Parts: sequence; structure tokens; C-alpha cells
Amino acid sequence: MSGNSSDFSGKVWRVHEFGPPDVMQLEFLNTPDPGASEVIVKVHAAGVGPWDGWIRSGNSALPQPLPLILGSDISGEVVAVGAAVTRFRAGDQVYGVTNKRFCGGYAQYALANASMLDHKPDTIDDIAAASLPVIAVTAWQALFDQAKLERGQTVLIHGAAGNVGAYAVQFAREAGIQTFCTASSADVERVFALGADRVIDFTKTRFEDELHGVDAVIDLVGGETQTRSFEVLKMGGKLISAVSVPDQDLAAKHKVSAKFFLVDVSTESLSRISSLVARSSLELNIGATLPFDQARDAHLMLEGQLPRPKGKIVLVMPDR
Repeated sequence: MSGNSSDFSGKVWRVHEFGPPDVMQLEFLNTPDPGASEVIVKVHAAGVGPWDGWIRSGNSALPQPLPLILGSDISGEVVAVGAAVTRFRAGDQVYGVTNKRFCGGYAQYALANASMLDHKPDTIDDIAAASLPVIAVTAWQALFDQAKLERGQTVLIHGAAGNVGAYAVQFAREAGIQTFCTASSADVERVFALGADRVIDFTKTRFEDELHGVDAVIDLVGGETQTRSFEVLKMGGKLISAVSVPDQDLAAKHKVSAKFFLVDVSTESLSRISSLVARSSLELNIGATLPFDQARDAHLMLEGQLPRPKGKIVLVMPDR
């Protein structure tokens, strides 16, 4: 396909300025034709994550030219493909991320990089699929691509009851890694149920008083928790954070490596998640599901201005 405007148009949530949730505007737009390596997805459900709030408020780690359509996690049906796309064709059910800027997903028709999508497993619906991509791939890459953990090694996962943490616990269990976790009193039993070998209630116990010589720490909390984590690592161990850049002086002092990383969602990374989902090996954690037109309320939940259940927020299209 070529030209400037495709045959697909619909509602989108767009921002023309950065700010609080009330800067979000529900608009009607034509979807551009897909580039050579892109597809157009008729979105059935779109995930909502904290990074959407960071982008909306102007706090993204990436350049975000305005105006932009919010959202990155999507699940739906391919309706058009670019000239160089061979993996997908119209009618395929897919899920994944729109692009490396993590925008464009809150749309009835979303333009997406084909290299950041995978076929949706038949074992889950669109709401479940839209809840997965960024958080599940973040958990996988933290454990295996960044920390390079292997069977029999040990890991401490902070924020184990959170959206990313819950997948990290399950992936570690599947891989035969001994898993220590921190969680609040209310979440201890759930984290055990996900497969943790040991769960430390951080409201009652300092984890560094209980653990020593672990191979890696997966930090999903940041702040003081991250700083104290250096004390539990073995020499040569790794601290991997998906939250903030660790203190390199502390890393040198403790003779460990420490790094922050941004998730890199790809067809290859999603296919690992897809295979686990297809085997029903993962417990999925969907929190609030809201109609697409209530995306602003989803962002008020992100900001703590509206109550939200634990788990991933997902927007559902009216014609799904």
C-alpha cells in the first residue's frame, strides 16, 4: 500500500500537550498507510501501563514529538500489511507493541511495527493478550537477557507481587532458578503461589538481614530498596533495574555490575511468552477493564486519583 491515508479511520486518544489526564483528547483520525515493515491492526483491546502516564505527562525516557496517540500494548486483527511484511497477513490475530516510542496504541486502527508483534495464542482472549507484552517481556529480559540467569542460580525479585514481578517469579520458577522475593504482608501468600521459594515480608523484615550471596537482584522498586540490594549480592553478581539507573560507585565498591535497561519488545521475545501461554503455564493478572472511551479514567487510576484493583488495566473496544 502507498499514499498518505489508508482506508481505515476511527477514534484515538491523542495529546497535543503534556500534562495530567485531562490533556487526553478523544479524536477521530485516518490511519496512515503502513510503511514497508508495518501493519495496521484493528485493535480489540489495549493495555494501559505506567509508561503511558510518563509519556502523557512529558516524563518519557524517549523523545516524544507532539501531537501523539497514547498507548503501546495492543491485541487485535491485522487488516493491512506493508510491502515487506511476510510473517502476517490480513485476518491474523496478533498482539504486541506498536513501536519503539511506545505510542499509537489507544486507537481503533493502530499502525504497528510487524517486528514487535506475534500471533496471539488461541488459549487467551484479546483482553489477556493486551495485558501481556511490555510487562511480560520486561520480566523475561531482566532475568535472562540482562542478568543471564541459569538453572540452579539464585535471584532476589523486588516488587514480586507487581505486574512485572509476578511474571518474573513465574519465569524463574519455570527455568529452575531459586527465587527469593520481597512483598507486603497482604501479598506473601500470592507470591508463594506464583512459585517463589522464599518470600520476605518487607514490612516486618529487612531482606539484607536474611539473604547473602545471591547471583542477581531484579529491582522493580527503586529508591532505598535498590541501594540496600547491593549488600545481598555475591561478588560478580548483577543488579538489574527496570526502574532507575543504579549507583555505579556502590556497584564498584561491592564488586558487582549494576544496570538499568529499557525493554526491547520483538517478535522473538514475544514468541517465548506465547509458547508459555499456549501451554497454560502462566497465571495472568488482569486488573481493571474499561471501555475504550474511558481511557482518561484509566490514567486517573495510574495517578492514584481513582481506585484500581491490582493487575494490568486494559481498555476494551466497543465492537470487540
